[in-house]
This record gives sequence, structure tokens and C-alpha cells, in this order.
Amino acid sequence: MSVTDDLLHYSKEWAASFTLGNLGVEPTLKLAVVACMDSRLNPQTLLGLGPGEAHYMRNAGGTVTDDMIRSLVISQRLLGTREIILIHHTDCGMLRFTDDELLRSLHNETGIRPTWAVETFADTEEDLRMSMRRVRTSPFIPHTDTVRGFIYDVKTGRLGEVEA
Repeated sequence: MSVTDDLLHYSKEWAASFTLGNLGVEPTLKLAVVACMDSRLNPQTLLGLGPGEAHYMRNAGGTVTDDMIRSLVISQRLLGTREIILIHHTDCGMLRFTDDELLRSLHNETGIRPTWAVETFADTEEDLRMSMRRVRTSPFIPHTDTVRGFIYDVKTGRLGEVEA
């Protein structure tokens, strides 16, 4: 049996006692959380959030890309969020290679050079600051007065705030 099969079995058990069907589409805390996709980072648990309280948007590095801006625009303009938390973390995989290395490898393997930006970084704090700036300066995101950034330490479980 595959991992997916195991998870589907769990999902059936979970659905049998499901009680969250009355949650609305708008997060009750009006919060959007942008974080890295790293499996050691669970934003909901880390922040003590429950179902229906926030939107969670994740990608490699937790970097605010054009697609992340798109999600934040929908979150704020159509679904009522007002605050944004960005979370990067220590020991991020995006520190281990460069854009050129990955793009070259993909081109060599497939003969195609991707059109999307990889957005690796050499400094986690600086990338977090850049992501905060991208949110704050986007003309499409209306509520940028409460944008805060944090670095999660994967060894201690602690969050440290980074000032823009």
C-alpha cells in the first residue's frame, strides 16, 4: 500500500466524525499566513490556530512571488483577511542551490528552460525582508499595515521576528 492509500484510509475515518461543515469561507481571524513548504514547519500548529481561522499559503522558501501576491489579493479582496504573517525558517533547502544550477539542470534534462523564477536565496533574513517589501508595495493588496515576518528555528521550535 502507498502512503496515499494510508492517508485515504485515515481520511475516511476522519470524515466519519467530521463536525466542521458549518465553517465559513472567510477566516475568522482575518489572517493570511505565508510560509515555506518545508515539512518541519506546520504553521497551524506553530501559531496555535484552529480550523477556519486563517488562510495558509505555502511554496518553496515561503518567498512572496507573483503567484503568492495573487493568492493574497484574493484572500484580502474577496475573503476578508486583513493581517499577513510571513514565515521563513532556518536550514531552508532554498539555501542549498542557486537559480542557475536548477535552471541549467532542468534544461539539460528536458531541453526546456522554465519561464518561472526559482528565487533561491543566500540570506534568509534578507529574503524575508524582500518578501515583506513585495507585500507592502503591491498596489493590489489593500491592507498592508499589519505585515509581519518571522524566522522559525527548526531546532528549537521558536519564532524570531524580523523587522522590515
